[in-house]
Amino acid sequence: MIELKDISKIYHMGKVEVRALNGMSLTIKDGELVAIIGASGSGKSTLLHIIGCLAQPTTGKYFLDGADVSRLNDNQLAEIRNKKIGFVFQEFNLLPRATALANVELPLIYGGGRQRRQRAIQALTRVGLVNRLNHKPTELSGGEQQRVAVARALINRPPIIVADEPTGNLDSASAGEIVSLLCGLNQDGITVILVTHEMEIANQTRRIIRLKDGKIISDEPGGGCKL
Repeated sequence: MIELKDISKIYHMGKVEVRALNGMSLTIKDGELVAIIGASGSGKSTLLHIIGCLAQPTTGKYFLDGADVSRLNDNQLAEIRNKKIGFVFQEFNLLPRATALANVELPLIYGGGRQRRQRAIQALTRVGLVNRLNHKPTELSGGEQQRVAVARALINRPPIIVADEPTGNLDSASAGEIVSLLCGLNQDGITVILVTHEMEIANQTRRIIRLKDGKIISDEPGGGCKL
């Protein structure tokens, strides 16, 4: 379970103080499928980065599965990210000269995981790319590249997937495939939290959290997955 209690995130740009998040409290239960939506500058990516332990709040508390992670050091946060959270970004962040299989294996190389090849093949099979194992990113469509990125996020078998604009660089058909893939992972029990600026994407989740000026202005049910 994810619990944010009175979270603020403040950046200083010269003499200007910018409150990306402003006293936000939020609970996301295990197994939820949540969209975070808002205009540019609303704080949605900052919120996702704090949930994903990529950034620390300036004030407030963040509890992940009951443990206070809001004051952990960089090494401790890296361990949590490695074990509990998978990341998918708008930019696929794939190594251009590496095959799909090698890209998916990377987290296990850094984390010292065993059976890298077998687990990478299983992850790519799960996202429907078993026939693209040895293709490099330039040999894949945008949708296929994002599927590789999802497989990489799954390689450590995390209970949480956070996705920052995962369909932002895709055509509508490929975007629909990625949303369906995330829905399928959620049905398998993985908590999925995605940031989007597209209401059409948000409506396919089970819960829509709308932000403005670093605050939650609405929290309501979504339309749910349509697999």
